[in-house]
Amino acid sequence: MVGTLSPRDIPHATLNDGHELPLVGLGTYKLTGPDTVNIIRRAIDCGYRHFDTASLYGNEAEVGRAVREAIAAGDVVREELFITSKLWNDDQPRATEAFHESLRRLDLDHVDLFMVHWPWPQNGTFVAAYEALLEQREAGLIRTVGVANFYEETLDELIAATGVAPAVNQVELHAGFTQPELRDYHARHNILTEAWAPLGRGEILDSSQITQVAAAYGATPAQIALAYLVSQGISVIPKTSSAQRLKGNIAAASITLDRESLDLLDTIPGERQSNDPRMFPG
Repeated sequence: MVGTLSPRDIPHATLNDGHELPLVGLGTYKLTGPDTVNIIRRAIDCGYRHFDTASLYGNEAEVGRAVREAIAAGDVVREELFITSKLWNDDQPRATEAFHESLRRLDLDHVDLFMVHWPWPQNGTFVAAYEALLEQREAGLIRTVGVANFYEETLDELIAATGVAPAVNQVELHAGFTQPELRDYHARHNILTEAWAPLGRGEILDSSQITQVAAAYGATPAQIALAYLVSQGISVIPKTSSAQRLKGNIAAASITLDRESLDLLDTIPGERQSNDPRMFPG
């Protein structure tokens, strides 16, 4: 049966810069307005310590407000939290200024992880943007620098230019679309794989493989879809505005799937559901 976890029981990954990241977090894409504050406060009560936002999401101010209110209320201390935000494509040529705008919206003294949101290779600015974020890391305003939606060739270019592999690459990844070649690349370069859309936008949850494993473990299909990734050391940031699902998603970290279950889940068919970073934004 699935158990409940305290924050200290959530599995963590040690990143290539020595910082630790909770493998289960809350994604905030499409969370807007005052509800964002309420959901994050509720998530902190449920044990979440890892929160993911981006300048694109338009909710950095609400995320920061929720964090500050939770700290002021004594619910959590800043050192326990891992806050991520991201640099949008149009801001790559002005990365330093855009980062400081994100930091002001969050109203925090630092960001735990800041990412280049997409490589946008057609524009040719992602290396300079990454270098600007590394400078902010040296200034102590960013703890960890990462990327999102990068693929092997763009990662090669970053590493060749800077000598610094990103600590995290956040990519679309879920049962049926597990990107094994990219994950192998990550393993060789000590880059943590982080999955956005880890529930496959719900489209994978009715698969016979997931429902079979869910029945065997006394879990929900969503919990099995998340545990499938976490059991392989992949970070997940499912989004939800439901109090029940907040609790269910974080409880997935208490499930350790056996090899037979992992092998069965590997057989789920699927494909990319969103933009291909080799093409987007063009």
